[in-house]
Amino acid sequence: MTACVTLALAFSLPNFDAVGKIVVFLLMLSILVVLHEGGHFLLARWNGVRVNDFAVGFGPTLLKWTSKRSGTNYRINLLPIGGYCAMQGEDGKSTEAEQQREFRAAALPAAARVDDNFQSKSPLRRLSIVVAGPIANFILAFAIFFVAAISFGVASGTVSQQIGILMPGSPAMKAGLQLGDKVLSIDGRSFSSGEAMIAKIHASAGKPLTIAYRRAGTDRTVRVTPYLAKVDGKMVGLIGFRPIPTFERVGFVQAFPVAAEEFANQLVGQLTGYGQLITHPAQHAASISGVIGMERAASVYQDLGWGPYLSLAAAISIALGVLNLFPFPALDGGRAVFIVAEMLRGRPVEPEKEALVHVTGFAVLMVLMVFVAYHDIANIVTGKGVF
Repeated sequence: MTACVTLALAFSLPNFDAVGKIVVFLLMLSILVVLHEGGHFLLARWNGVRVNDFAVGFGPTLLKWTSKRSGTNYRINLLPIGGYCAMQGEDGKSTEAEQQREFRAAALPAAARVDDNFQSKSPLRRLSIVVAGPIANFILAFAIFFVAAISFGVASGTVSQQIGILMPGSPAMKAGLQLGDKVLSIDGRSFSSGEAMIAKIHASAGKPLTIAYRRAGTDRTVRVTPYLAKVDGKMVGLIGFRPIPTFERVGFVQAFPVAAEEFANQLVGQLTGYGQLITHPAQHAASISGVIGMERAASVYQDLGWGPYLSLAAAISIALGVLNLFPFPALDGGRAVFIVAEMLRGRPVEPEKEALVHVTGFAVLMVLMVFVAYHDIANIVTGKGVF
């Protein structure tokens, strides 16, 4: 990712077509996933576990080389989407607790045991390897925020005249305004700043406004009537969008606390969102987006420049880290749960209990995936944005 970001510093973000934007998004997502697997790889090697294969992409292998020192097969595969890290002691078929039970049942003499086997390590070491992937995503997100702060800037206290996040069902969304649109004038009057534009909207509650805006090089107009709402103790007119802030670069030293604050805000915001979804699913279900929704957001953010796009990449990296810690089968969190249970019990979980947990978790995961996919597709069909 560092190489990609460094190269990007010298250029403006290209104005790709729809297919190009999808390709850029998939490459960005692939880099995030590969570095996630890189976290597993580093901790595995640090704990003396042999990594049989470390691959970029899936499908047929295009390029392969083997490390003489570690014996790891490094692969570049045909489909450059994601990657994987296959360790000694993992068969990719059975579950975490099952593999540990089988390893213990083998009862090999000490002379015959292979110390580079993942299952031969203590529960604490195995747990560190499993959670290293999500932690790598968190570290990567901080690094992206840091690079963005010193290279493209961070959101300042002022705002631009570009449309940001739209509130669902708001007058702005109903009128057809979209994220990234740039307001040119209101009722024929242009503005020198985003603050002046907002002041005009605030002073026009109940009054129809003719908003001229630019989208993808085309000028358009739309009629919107602000509604009356209370903001900071005052009754003002709103049309339901947040303007995109202006970005200001910061120095190298200042970038550390800035990146830390951005990371903390994003992490807390995502955790809060998941908490609200669990406690009030009916009210917050519309905020869910999957890969389809992320791609639509990424397509819009590409038009806004490298600063916002890198911020989105960091947010997705945090989301990957958080989601992988969920206690679902096939996710790092699902594996970690059984290792923690083993640490507390002193032995792996029994097969029948493990099966019950996996069936329940798999059912919940499938329902969630279907719901997210349905929500993304419904937004496309109805023409709604992802916000």
